[in-house]
Amino acid sequence: MDYIIRPSEPGDAPGLAALRRMPGVFETTLGLPSSRTADSETYLDSLGDEDHHFVAEAADGTIIGAVGLMVRANPRTRHVGSVGIFVHTDWQNKGVGTALLKTVLDLADNWLMLVRVELEVFADNDRARHLYEKLGFELEGRRRMAVVRDGAYIDELMLSRIRPTGEHIQEG
Repeated sequence: MDYIIRPSEPGDAPGLAALRRMPGVFETTLGLPSSRTADSETYLDSLGDEDHHFVAEAADGTIIGAVGLMVRANPRTRHVGSVGIFVHTDWQNKGVGTALLKTVLDLADNWLMLVRVELEVFADNDRARHLYEKLGFELEGRRRMAVVRDGAYIDELMLSRIRPTGEHIQEG
């Protein structure tokens, strides 16, 4: 493995901001406008005490991926976690996203005991959908995000994963 996954630290802010400013696949190939540069510092400043963030760091110290689990208490659904994930374009399809998702889902399931985890992604291809399904996510819907060249659209997938009641309880 050419990278490690670890909890983020305050010193990671420049690397995370650079990752968020990276042109996304859709922005690069389809010419969508990006607001990531303007929003990156605001995002980093808005992290709360209930938020959990991990980074994937390459051997040279570069932040190549990040995942955040934002936990919100909701009286109707108990605790809900919302996952956001970024993987550097050069590191996509190399297992970084899978490792980041597995890390944050382990935290959600085994430590925070979240009942529901929500995931919103743009990666809408067979390989990505198979991964989401394998990790227990179900498609809840699509949100049309933008019209791009030749009338094509980009959709954001909205997925959720609910932990069955009693999972992780071992009878003695």
